[in-house]
Amino acid sequence: MLVSAALQGVRLDLQGIGNPYYAATVRSMLEGWPTFFFASFDPAGFVAVDKPPLGFWVQALSAKLLGYKGVALLLPQVLATVGSVVLLWWLVRRPFGPAAGMLAALALALTPIAVATGRTTTIDSLLVLILLGAAWALLRAIERADLRWLLLSALLIGLGFNVKMLQAYLIVPAWGVTYLVASRSHLPHRVGHLAAATAVLLVVSFSWATVVQMTPPERRPYVGSSSSNSPFDLAFGYNGLQRLLPASITDAAIEDAGGTAPPSPGAILGAFGAVETGERGPLRLFNASLAAQIAWLLPLALVSFVVAWWQEPGVLRPPFSARRAALLVWGGWLLTAAAFFSV
Repeated sequence: MLVSAALQGVRLDLQGIGNPYYAATVRSMLEGWPTFFFASFDPAGFVAVDKPPLGFWVQALSAKLLGYKGVALLLPQVLATVGSVVLLWWLVRRPFGPAAGMLAALALALTPIAVATGRTTTIDSLLVLILLGAAWALLRAIERADLRWLLLSALLIGLGFNVKMLQAYLIVPAWGVTYLVASRSHLPHRVGHLAAATAVLLVVSFSWATVVQMTPPERRPYVGSSSSNSPFDLAFGYNGLQRLLPASITDAAIEDAGGTAPPSPGAILGAFGAVETGERGPLRLFNASLAAQIAWLLPLALVSFVVAWWQEPGVLRPPFSARRAALLVWGGWLLTAAAFFSV
């Protein structure tokens, strides 16, 4: 924790305001309740930011307390990164021992891209903390055979959706499969529990979007980067299928629907800083642009996963130990994310 705090906090005042698009959004959100709730990019409430509001609500509250300045905008991400290091240490330490927990925490604390992400106004570090909390609640639900912990896990994933939308759902396949096969409850109960948790997940996920959708367009900002002024379009379009499918397909779909997709200020700014991420395919994460960020750790992670898997004979047969459940969560989450970011 101290290593992470030192790396995150050193000379933080020299970082400025971070991403100017997000910093301008937070500044506008301080103007009043409507711009705050709808995460308006401009003080007049003309167009909203191209992300859901939760991460920027946190930044705005920090700026309200500390004053609008770079450190106030960056502090929530710094604290989220340090919190993620501590939580990851705890999550890995319990089933795999103190040495494994320390290595996992150090890997997160020292990975350059994790340090860099925590020292900017992008909101990925908050999403990581929330999803690690969801993983913790899931493992507690399995360990204690308690539906309440599973519902808490679903609630946290729903909050993650209100940070970066569908990116939060990358944990969902591992979340559902792990509970279904590792829970000590009878199979009908497991299915019922997952159904209830899924309902909580969806209600929390789409709560803000539903309020925005029900608000008359003339009383709120235009939903930035959407083609139809709809937060659902933003979730499943710009922040959904457009992140997965080639641009030619999604652009054609917008045209067929008779809509237009006006660029948001974030899209315009992002175009100047765009970095080529390589051709789609199984080795995409290992190309020259991405390998130095995190892919260098993937071979070790995969080998460690295979070794740990083989050390647990009958890993898919009950009863499930804490190690088995943890392997399913971490392994399933890794494979889902790797597959998504490779296509």
